[in-house]
Amino acid sequence: MRISVQSALITLASTSACAGQGYTNESEVPLYGQSPPVYPSPVGNGTSNSKWSASYARAKELVGQMTLEEKANITRGFTGRCVGNSGAIPRLNIPPLCFADAPDGIRGQEFVSAFPAQIHLAATFSKDLMYQYGHALGKEYRGKGINVALGPVAGPLGRVARGGRNWEGLSNDPYLAGIGMGAVTRGMQDTGVISTPKHWLLNEQEFRRRPNQDVEGEALSSNVDDRTLHELYAFPFMDSLREGAGSVMCSYQRVNNSYGCQNSKLLNGILKTELGFEGFVVSDWQAQHAGVATANAGLDIVMPDGGFWGQNLTDAVNNGSVSTDRINDMATRIIATWYQLGQDQDYPEIGVYSNLQKHLAVEVQDDHADLIREIGAAGTVLVKNVNNTLPLKNPKFLTVYGYDAVVKTNPWQNPSRFGGGYEVNFGWNTLNGTMITGGGSGSSTPSYVISPFQAINERIAKNRGTIRWDFESENPYSPYVNAEACLVFINAYASESFDRTSLTDGFSDNLVNNVAANCSNTIVVVHSTGIRTVDAWIEHPNVTAVLFGLLPGQESGNSIADILYGDVAPSGKLPFTVAKNESDYGALLNSSVSFDAFPQDDFTEGVYIDYRAFDRDNIEPRYEFGFGLTYTTFNYSGLQIANTNLRVDSLPDPNISIVQGGHPQLWDVVQSINATVGNSGSVAAYEVAQLYVGIPDSPARQLRGFERIWLAAGETKTVTFDLTRRDLSIWDVVAQQWRVQEGEYQAWVGASSRDLRLNGTFSIRN
Repeated sequence: MRISVQSALITLASTSACAGQGYTNESEVPLYGQSPPVYPSPVGNGTSNSKWSASYARAKELVGQMTLEEKANITRGFTGRCVGNSGAIPRLNIPPLCFADAPDGIRGQEFVSAFPAQIHLAATFSKDLMYQYGHALGKEYRGKGINVALGPVAGPLGRVARGGRNWEGLSNDPYLAGIGMGAVTRGMQDTGVISTPKHWLLNEQEFRRRPNQDVEGEALSSNVDDRTLHELYAFPFMDSLREGAGSVMCSYQRVNNSYGCQNSKLLNGILKTELGFEGFVVSDWQAQHAGVATANAGLDIVMPDGGFWGQNLTDAVNNGSVSTDRINDMATRIIATWYQLGQDQDYPEIGVYSNLQKHLAVEVQDDHADLIREIGAAGTVLVKNVNNTLPLKNPKFLTVYGYDAVVKTNPWQNPSRFGGGYEVNFGWNTLNGTMITGGGSGSSTPSYVISPFQAINERIAKNRGTIRWDFESENPYSPYVNAEACLVFINAYASESFDRTSLTDGFSDNLVNNVAANCSNTIVVVHSTGIRTVDAWIEHPNVTAVLFGLLPGQESGNSIADILYGDVAPSGKLPFTVAKNESDYGALLNSSVSFDAFPQDDFTEGVYIDYRAFDRDNIEPRYEFGFGLTYTTFNYSGLQIANTNLRVDSLPDPNISIVQGGHPQLWDVVQSINATVGNSGSVAAYEVAQLYVGIPDSPARQLRGFERIWLAAGETKTVTFDLTRRDLSIWDVVAQQWRVQEGEYQAWVGASSRDLRLNGTFSIRN
């Protein structure tokens, strides 16, 4: 799409470029709650690169041969073998496109892998593992003949601490989520599968996300200012778009009182103009609430059925309500993306079947179990380890407690762990077994599960030891006095369609305290869908080690055993802040509860979510964002900050065309920072060095770089953090573009958002 920055601007009145920075009165915030109309919908031309250009040329030629009815047909979803299916045009050899969940594995199918959830992937802070994850996932989708994979996820971003779907996303930090979104998208599309970053945009809670859900009335409206929208919520999607994402899914709820799939500012203005999106916009399932309005606002294909389109869309074009250019563009975007990913040549036949249908097995697991096991361990976060309790020292006698240690035997008590369909992935309770994923459309379907107890049991057996267990009691019988350690496994569940009611549960807290009362070496493993507070027992003197196991996928037991026994030194870092008290999250603890016919959720906190809010309000967390221990120690030294040539007046060149992902100069490296990290201990391990930057008129610190590096005992390496123009910019609501400000910029390098070992400054001047 050949649009200059100047022509892409939308002139909007504003009193300040500092929107969303902790205003207490939303009327003071520039562009608060506004979504100005942006029409017409931009026509895609494929000018991001030569490959897109060639795909568009072929697509336009093919669309030119279609009748109006055929164009309307391919934009209308149909129910069928896949979660969603586009319309086919047999006479032109255009097959139906197969759309399928989930972001962490193909849902509802046999002979597929259950990968760690993306919140777990984010905890690895590993760019390499993020790419490998996307590539392996893409290979499985391709192997099943699925054209469009519905992921990765940066919406929800995790604004609400108890949000039901936070676990599907790549953390609540836009930079970390962005790196993950870009890497997973690139890995997936390198296999020829169309990636679908979702949910665009501001789908931050489950309560009242759809009309007449929970309460009669319209869906919730997420009301946000322009700067916050760009710097926080759209930010990670930019990385996915830059890597060539072929599809974007629009969200359920309203945004500034306009439904996400008919919000022309979001779709036409930001996605297709500002960010130069070349692919197609697909609705979330049943997220279309109008016909002509959605087409003109930029929606290109509706799922899973097209009640508002089909013949209605044909009629709308004939009567002029929808232009011929618009429907041509809708069809062209779909076909161009199909060509762009090479799916017109030698793409596998659809291998998706109902579990009730006898069929030939299509096995796509390959050797992905090894990667799943590696990521499972890499995303496990050690937060407490008194006197080197871990790793275990060749134990001969262990006791294991807790419902989360074992796979239950009845699949109808434990449906989302045994491949049950979407409709049975709700209603989880704490006594139903080990947890490897969350619930709803984002849940995976493991072909098998290695439980923690199974993996530990096998190791004890090989060591000719003894193991004792109780998986159900809240107050187990007094632990065996000869046990060297008592392992307690608990979990914290969440699901699509409802938000969490607590960040803890009484049964689990009582279980930990009851075991610890009788066992001087109690080790707790928490599998959780996100934040889980631990202050009910964390300071108990007999709780000697604690691990956040998050959602590790089908190799769960092997991954945690690798950490417990020291085969792998933990390197995971928390992708969220764990507070001491739930009340520390303030107004962002719960989803917005409104019983009005037109419910409103005002994002008056602006960009201050998670650690940014804790830093602003000087609240001491239990465990901060980016925190994680290991079995060795690291030292930091030698901070070096290069002189930047960036100047305040060096705005992105308005004569350079926008490409997918935004203005290309936003991605130019404009500043480099080096630091030396050394392993001062005796165990080889990974360290995740993190860079935080203080940008004027912004949160005190924002993550702007991380590197996961392997260091042998005594080894030292130099880490380089490259900062792009976007990394140092704010969104200027007056100029409607990213802008670098004059002033002093702080830089910190360390092991977490609060363990900052090195600091320095650099200046940007006129």
